[in-house]
Amino acid sequence: MAGMLKVTLVKSMIGRPEKHRKVLRGMGLTKMNKTVELQDTPSIRGMIQVVSHLVKAEEKN
Repeated sequence: MAGMLKVTLVKSMIGRPEKHRKVLRGMGLTKMNKTVELQDTPSIRGMIQVVSHLVKAEEKN
């Protein structure tokens, strides 16, 4: 799992629980349609799973 993931915020965090907001901020997603590249680690995968309804994640080769 040494690859990279491209994660994009596709839905707003307005009205979402504070836990979801903290997870998004922890990944560096603060605005709509912002994309960040993150290491493919189990902890990042877990963060994506928590907010999977708000983000789009794809593997970067």
